[in-house]
Amino acid sequence: MGFIYFMFLALHVQFCCSRPQNQLDHASMGNSINAISPSVAYLSKKDNQPPPIETMFKLPSPSPAWPQGAGFANGTIDLGGLQVCQVSTFNKVWATHEGGPDNLGATFFEPSSIPDGFFTLGYYSQPNNSPLFGWVLAAKDASSGQGILSKPTDYTLIWSSESLNIKQDGVGYIWLPTPPDGYKAIGHVVTSSPDKPSVEKVRCVRSDYTDATDLDSWIWGSSNGINIYGSRPKVRGIQVLGVSTGTFILAQNSGAATSLACLKNLQGNFHAMPTLNQIRALFAEYSPVIYFHPDEEFFPSSVNWFFQNGALLYTRGQESNPVAITPTGSNLPQGGTNDGAYWIDLPRDNAAKDRVKQGNLQDASVYIHVKPMLGATFTDLAVWVFYPFNGAARAKVEFVTIKLGKIGEHVGDWEHVTLRISNFNGELKSVYFSEHSGGTWVSASGLEFQNGNKPVVYSSLHGHAAYPKTGDFLQGSNSNVGIRNDTGKGQIFMDAGANFSVVSADYLGSTIVEPPWLNYTREWGPKISYNINDEIKKVEKFLPGKLKRALEKAVSELPSEALGEEGPTGPISKDNWSGDERT
Repeated sequence: MGFIYFMFLALHVQFCCSRPQNQLDHASMGNSINAISPSVAYLSKKDNQPPPIETMFKLPSPSPAWPQGAGFANGTIDLGGLQVCQVSTFNKVWATHEGGPDNLGATFFEPSSIPDGFFTLGYYSQPNNSPLFGWVLAAKDASSGQGILSKPTDYTLIWSSESLNIKQDGVGYIWLPTPPDGYKAIGHVVTSSPDKPSVEKVRCVRSDYTDATDLDSWIWGSSNGINIYGSRPKVRGIQVLGVSTGTFILAQNSGAATSLACLKNLQGNFHAMPTLNQIRALFAEYSPVIYFHPDEEFFPSSVNWFFQNGALLYTRGQESNPVAITPTGSNLPQGGTNDGAYWIDLPRDNAAKDRVKQGNLQDASVYIHVKPMLGATFTDLAVWVFYPFNGAARAKVEFVTIKLGKIGEHVGDWEHVTLRISNFNGELKSVYFSEHSGGTWVSASGLEFQNGNKPVVYSSLHGHAAYPKTGDFLQGSNSNVGIRNDTGKGQIFMDAGANFSVVSADYLGSTIVEPPWLNYTREWGPKISYNINDEIKKVEKFLPGKLKRALEKAVSELPSEALGEEGPTGPISKDNWSGDERT
């Protein structure tokens, strides 16, 4: 590209370097999969050591005794005559040692140590690139002989690894139970022999206790067109009855084994959801620690601090006469739709505006939305953080970083992480990291913890997206050009458990009084006040045509709120408020 090009480009960019990822020491174990180790590493095959799955994960600290009350953490949940429990002990059946995530293969397990009176519904599978940390449901018919459970009448062999030229432990066979009329199979059975399994191995479930299932995360795949996925209910939300079973689905030629089903909670109530005291105890145990990038300029605040320090409510047609907002937001319009009639903005005075943009970490609070999920067998604690201001974006173009002017700047930035907790035992199972228009679920076995069982969250520079580790994360479809989301472990962090409030839990009725600002459904910031095309032209004038087009594409892939084109809306207006998280 030439020396002159690089000289001009250097005026507009800052060079960046990648940060090495932290490595954890691996604790190996013998053949027993019931062995437990609190620290686990992710090893490459070249290390010539046992894969991570040969270590069973447990949380860093033992779970406390939860406050008593209702049906939370009692070990079993009644789905309306069908009692279910989570089983987390397994016997290894078969494993492959290549393919799947990180090309480490996957392992297939039979649930073991099933409680008396309960029956297996299906087997478990997991990629080998992470420590063993899974569960499946076992079920018991508690309906006084109404026949909710039944043995399969037969099995169909739907796949075997006999013809695969891969590293594997013997040969694996995957069977689909044949349910009696009026029943559905919930999971597969796996054997290491071609002999058909016994019909005593699993139980099928009466159709009215089942719901449609869907593919979840990818577990493993082979060259002959089959893929193994986790399973989850097809429709998920706070009022949806589908229950995850923890079993896996075999999909052939991109099609799911739709004959499998998940369970349904016919009880129709929230008896296994935590009480308010239990919620507070859960958050005290699992509240995240949020680290900010060393170069961060714009920090969180409480909503009340934002209002008390000059935030203004604007009304369409009366732009010259904005009004101050009360500390609780009691004078904000309630309900309705985001019709553009109202919006919030920073103070008019420039000095006050600059001060409010920086937030106030000492006064910052997080806001908890408690959600029943997966048929109320899990509790989601959605942890919302408010930032008065979102800083400008930066782009990676090949090996340089370009500041994007005002692109990405906007007032009123709402971000969140979600803790998914088992209602069977109160154990943290996974955390959702919200990253702009989507996000990622990370199993507890893949998290960094601090101060016991508190997961660590990294807030990206200026954009405040949440990530489970430090690094330079690129947003966009081009691996060399995209919007940077840099995270780092700076000296400044926020202990979410130090100052929090539960702002919504519909199933608790009048126990929780929602603050007025929560039901403000309009924009927390004004619409765009600059020309995006002009901002792009300022930074791409020295780029060659191919890179210009790649940068324009990367910017166009940003959601309108991240660009600053539209003022962001609050938590209650997001689709994940009543539904599941976006992935």
